[in-house]
Amino acid sequence: MYLSRVEIDTDNRQKIKDLSHLGAYHNWVERSFPAEIAEGERQRHLWRLDTLNGRNYLLLLSPEKPDLHELERYGKPGTAISKDYEPFLSRLSEGQLLQFKLTANPVRRGGKSSSHPGSLIPCFAVDEQMKWLQGKAEKKGFELVAAEVVGHDRPLLRKKTHVALNRTVFEGRLKISNLDQFKVMLTSGIGREKAFGMGLMTVIPVD
Repeated sequence: MYLSRVEIDTDNRQKIKDLSHLGAYHNWVERSFPAEIAEGERQRHLWRLDTLNGRNYLLLLSPEKPDLHELERYGKPGTAISKDYEPFLSRLSEGQLLQFKLTANPVRRGGKSSSHPGSLIPCFAVDEQMKWLQGKAEKKGFELVAAEVVGHDRPLLRKKTHVALNRTVFEGRLKISNLDQFKVMLTSGIGREKAFGMGLMTVIPVD
């Protein structure tokens, strides 16, 4: 697995004018793996948009190393980097305390009294979003120590459509309760709409 990052060239509006919807970012990610396109074998690529110190980044986790030239298609020249993620994964241990960040698409099933019983409904309320995260934690090998919603919006899925996705950003601390399940979650994502910038959790050890 490889964890890659590139700074989006937000100073060049002409260059990034196509990045007006999540589908455009998805296409950008996919084009960063020309060998997979040529072979006709696409793998899952987890990604999300991040802001750090006033700069905007595309963060990407993938089984293979991306083409850094393609990764800079909408990025600032020279800012694309890629690192082997396996050494970090190998240092994780059960019971370890980690700081985390997750961008996800929380949903819930409509109840019998709902206008759409049984169908998936976006979680808009913070308490519903936190309940969703707690439910995922129990199945994905970690316990929440402290967590909060730090961002929420509804970006367009595709250009010239009115379809938007519910995007929520969580931050906090967790403890690994099942190492195998936790590693699977880190590398395969959590929740729905992974192709469109949801589901990637990143963690760093707590000193």
